[in-house]
Amino acid sequence: QVQLVQSGGGSAQAGGSLRLSCAISGYKFNCITWFRQQPGKGRGAIAIRRSGDLSTDYADSVKGRFIMSREYLQMNNLKPEDTAMYYCAAKSSTWERCSIDSGEEDYPYWGQGTQVTVGP
Repeated sequence: QVQLVQSGGGSAQAGGSLRLSCAISGYKFNCITWFRQQPGKGRGAIAIRRSGDLSTDYADSVKGRFIMSREYLQMNNLKPEDTAMYYCAAKSSTWERCSIDSGEEDYPYWGQGTQVTVGP
């Protein structure tokens, strides 16, 4: 049985850091992605990691501040606009289709979500 269990998150002040984790069991996926859903908006991908070559890619909004590793999303220099529900998602994919442009409909497996709130 595939499970994605998230932990971490919470509240921070602008400029601070938080770390999210996504523990995956039941299958080894080659494409892991972090999505977030900001208040009043849809869910969008912000970080992807391909396990084959360990390559990562980031949305422009988080590039240079967020770092994705196998199990973690390290979020540095947080901004109030980072306030959102964060989700990890997993799929089996070709390298090309493991893309920051992938939509949520491409992912069959999801974590339960965790709230991140960043104050001024």
